[in-house]
Amino acid sequence: MMSISEAITTIKKAENDADKLIEDAKQRSSKMKEEAKEKAEVLIKKAKDEAHEETGDIIFKAEDEAKKETLQISKEADEKINKTKNQAAGKVDEAVDVIVKNIL
Repeated sequence: MMSISEAITTIKKAENDADKLIEDAKQRSSKMKEEAKEKAEVLIKKAKDEAHEETGDIIFKAEDEAKKETLQISKEADEKINKTKNQAAGKVDEAVDVIVKNIL
């Protein structure tokens, strides 16, 4: 049988061990929280960097597409202008003939 003194000593040791376990658990919990926070910050930064890169790609593609469309519109406009000039040039000859016939 254990004496009261030994029982009290055993209880105090158990309490001290429990306190140490609680303190260790708090420290591990704090460390885990800090590590999780650091990992989250890294993931957030990576996501932001990827988003910026993707945004840059989207903008580049949109600008490239706009340039192609602008060139196409410009080409079509040039063709219409040339067609109109050619039609006008053909009518100038007719107009000269009409004027010359009317004057003479």
